[in-house]
Amino acid sequence: MKLSRYFANLTSSYNAELDDLRTDSEGNNVLKARLAKKREQVPQLLMMMSSAPEMVAVAFHGGFFFKNVMVLESLVTREANKFPSWETLKKAIIIEPWAQALVNTVLTDPDGEHFLITTAGLEYLNRSNKSRTVHPSNADEIASDEERQQRDDDDAEYATEEGHDDDNNDAYLNSDDRVADEGETTEYDLDRAGADWLAEQGFDRKE
Repeated sequence: MKLSRYFANLTSSYNAELDDLRTDSEGNNVLKARLAKKREQVPQLLMMMSSAPEMVAVAFHGGFFFKNVMVLESLVTREANKFPSWETLKKAIIIEPWAQALVNTVLTDPDGEHFLITTAGLEYLNRSNKSRTVHPSNADEIASDEERQQRDDDDAEYATEEGHDDDNNDAYLNSDDRVADEGETTEYDLDRAGADWLAEQGFDRKE
């Protein structure tokens, strides 16, 4: 999987923004408190959605869970001018109630839908532990193993504090595991059904 230039450029900035919020000058983990403050500031940050989307997008960290990974995998390979609509993309996402309130605020802005699509892609990449090749540059890996582990630990702590089952988070992040657990279909049927669903939503079908 190769990222589009758009997501390749923004992903490192998004992760760096989260890292900046994670600890204070004494090394204490203050991510939860700082994210809460950032969410309160969203109405005042709308003007930054186009110029610095990663600085606003972190307010949604932990608010999206992905029930159709194939859609997000396709999204992060696209440039901004090839995005699907937000109405299409949100069918593949479960939005936490607190995040839905922020979504409603963002959608009052003309650039809101584009920003939300960007945010979903960035959050998906942040939460995913898959190895990716950044394209078209020869940039360093998106995150080191240590950084990914730190984010996983933070996500687990955050999910517990918010009362969300972390096991369910993993299930929604990986649709293959979810389907296998429920015994809904075979791997072949899942791939075919996923491809059919993507085609219906306007995504290019992969032969």
